[in-house]
Amino acid sequence: MLFRTAAGEPSALVSDIQKYTIHDGPGIRTTVFFTGCTMRCLWCSNPETIQPRTRLGMYPSKCLTLGKCGLCVKECGAGEALLEFEEGGAIKAVSMGAACEDCLQCAAACPSGAIKVWGARKTVPELMSVILQDLSYYKKTGGGVTLNGGEVTLQWEIARDLLAACKEAQVNTCVETALNCPREHMEAALEHADLVIADIKHMDTAEHKRCTGAGNERILDNLRRLCELGKKLVVRTPVVPGYNGDEANIRATGAFIRDELGSVLQYQLLPYRRMGIEKYESLGIAYPLADYEPPERAEWEENLKRLADMLSREYGLPAVAGAAAALPVEP
Repeated sequence: MLFRTAAGEPSALVSDIQKYTIHDGPGIRTTVFFTGCTMRCLWCSNPETIQPRTRLGMYPSKCLTLGKCGLCVKECGAGEALLEFEEGGAIKAVSMGAACEDCLQCAAACPSGAIKVWGARKTVPELMSVILQDLSYYKKTGGGVTLNGGEVTLQWEIARDLLAACKEAQVNTCVETALNCPREHMEAALEHADLVIADIKHMDTAEHKRCTGAGNERILDNLRRLCELGKKLVVRTPVVPGYNGDEANIRATGAFIRDELGSVLQYQLLPYRRMGIEKYESLGIAYPLADYEPPERAEWEENLKRLADMLSREYGLPAVAGAAAALPVEP
């Protein structure tokens, strides 16, 4: 999937660029979030990255109201025909039409940030201009750039070109991916990746599909292929009690890593956190786990540590609870 700017230049569709991140690979990093995903995880905290298109998020509490402002209506070519307001005049929704992606003037005109654009087309030079601003931090800390999502491999062509540009600039590269993609797209997207961070969300393919909307066969096969290619690999499992947090599944995952992947840099057991709720609301999307009550923090912290200790002791894996443990730093 290759996007283009209004001028026809190849570009990435990205939802956000976050600087100074510390949990997306070693050192201080710049993380670029690609838009579009091949899965529908029940616990997804980035709903703005799911659909491979530009979206508009509404934040009524920030709106100055139609009566006091109304700049969004004045700048929108369709006026109030596409904009919906609450009874008090705060922005509620935008019915995006075909012309909206090349306009977005309602958001540009909003002085309070009540309308937020999720998904912007950025060329490789534009992205590199942001990435290279923090080159000194990367060199001091062993950091670099991380491509995240959504699913990076959906935009494999531009991902490959961006990582190639990073390598030319001597910037360490990392990709976080679910690996639910054709092998050839994975290999192209990750050709210039120094490190790959990938999830195993469930070892039972039927349960995996129930939780994520997709089976796990292609994911596990791609993990095996990455090891064949000699890629440095971190494996993660977002542990959600009641879905994939039972000990039998964690043991099955540990056995797969030990027996079929061999050496990985780290296996991270990540705690479930109820994140992204505000983004779901801004997009008018129901949060899939709205009725889910997670365990108390003390309980899940203790359980994750117990599972990580068990994997280390019985399976010989470099297992850790959470993503804060230090990763090897590239020289």
